[in-house]
Amino acid sequence: MGREAFGEFEHQVLLSILRLGGESYSVAIVVELEKCSGKDVAPAAVYIALKRLEKRGLLSSRLTKGDKEERSRRYFELRPEAVTRLRESRDTFRRLWDGLGPLMEKD
Repeated sequence: MGREAFGEFEHQVLLSILRLGGESYSVAIVVELEKCSGKDVAPAAVYIALKRLEKRGLLSSRLTKGDKEERSRRYFELRPEAVTRLRESRDTFRRLWDGLGPLMEKD
């Protein structure tokens, strides 16, 4: 797999899955994204990002069988490569932000 960068929204989806304990379904991810960002999130956008990230090998998924009480759900889990890439991204951003605090405080 190549080391192409993931976009900002994909990054947010991965972080949401990590925040939710590593295994989540799309509705929970949408709720987490909205809670953390304070913005409305289109469920279709999350679904598309999940499929793209899974195709790139950053997520794995499993489908649960629904019953009369509950629908089937596809649960997504971060693969080790995703965790590694998130750590690298965090470290890069920390280095980029280091020392910029005073500049960000100015009007």
